[in-house]
Amino acid sequence: MRVEELVEKMKVKVMGTLGRKRGYKKNQKESYSKMDKTASIKVDIQSRKAQRLIQKTLAAADRPGKPSHSLPPT
Repeated sequence: MRVEELVEKMKVKVMGTLGRKRGYKKNQKESYSKMDKTASIKVDIQSRKAQRLIQKTLAAADRPGKPSHSLPPT
């Protein structure tokens, strides 16, 4: 009887590992649907990227003696 229990536990473990590799979940909860980005979120993301670029440009401009990585040497 003890051997049968061990075999059964091993089967469950192996099947659980194989299931995870295949993307199957035994007790899969209700998945959430992925929401699309709204126009205001897209504008906010673009604004943040622009602000980062401005900060990098200003930081490079504050160091006139150092060559810029974005411009080729003249």
